[in-house]
Amino acid sequence: MAAFTNRPYAGDADLQAMIDLLVVARPSGHIADYPGIVDLREMLETAETQANTSLWRDGDGQLVGFAIVHPAHGNLIFEIAQARDGDLAAQMVAWSVERVRNARRESEEPASLQMSCRDDNLGRVALLEQLGFVRQEQYTLHFARALSDPVPEPQVPEGFGIRHLAGEHEVEAHVALHRAAYGTENMTVEERLSWMHTPGYDPELDLVAVAPDGALAAYVFCSISEEENALIGRKDGYTDPVATHPAFQRRGLARALLLTGFRLLKQRGVETARMSTGSWNVAMQRAARSVGYRAASKTIFFEKPVLQDASGVTRGSIR
Repeated sequence: MAAFTNRPYAGDADLQAMIDLLVVARPSGHIADYPGIVDLREMLETAETQANTSLWRDGDGQLVGFAIVHPAHGNLIFEIAQARDGDLAAQMVAWSVERVRNARRESEEPASLQMSCRDDNLGRVALLEQLGFVRQEQYTLHFARALSDPVPEPQVPEGFGIRHLAGEHEVEAHVALHRAAYGTENMTVEERLSWMHTPGYDPELDLVAVAPDGALAAYVFCSISEEENALIGRKDGYTDPVATHPAFQRRGLARALLLTGFRLLKQRGVETARMSTGSWNVAMQRAARSVGYRAASKTIFFEKPVLQDASGVTRGSIR
């Protein structure tokens, strides 16, 4: 097995090195795939992500890969320099299993690692299967829409309004909206603030729909990464995440927000709008198609059990 050493994430210099590796390791058209440059910047704004990030170097001290794991729910991402996949990936998975083991030591709930990749990335699919990951039924659909096509006038329900998020003082209410819409506790105030602290954040694109009583009813987070666009030679913008509070669904708020987002992105020179949603989120797929989005690619998910032996110690099989 090749000799690699790893150490914890140590700050902004490491972030830039990780971005540089991502740019070199990926085909140019896939640089914005999750996790892209903006995703890394957002994630590494939080102390929790920093504490669960590790960088690997070869015998010459060259950065050859990095991994980020969220031990509480087992999500793992890694990036590896080309032609070094097998041995290094196995080390990253072993490191991640140990992080999950430490985090779940007192839990009796079954644990696992989850990873994802494009369905047409056959090399990465084969690698994950070699490492013991099993493909899952659910997937993420990625949509695209040319903004050269006509953008209808947004129809906002009577009594509601659309505006941008007023500032950081509204983030707690925004997080509550997100959690209610998705039925999870995954979003935190710290994570939401990280979106706003990322270079290139445009507050005018951070849109919310407001109910007649002033409550936040729905939102869409629109964004443009000039850095990624320059690297891939495109003029893309994003309209996700987008969500509606259960109390205000089926009123056309998501559609109105998306159309508003299209107009703002087009004003800023964006040529193609993009968004993603899960295969299980049929309502959001319907809303996306209603404004002209068409499916462009797919990300598939894999899971690897992290088992417990007879003594109760969590372990993972690495092969």
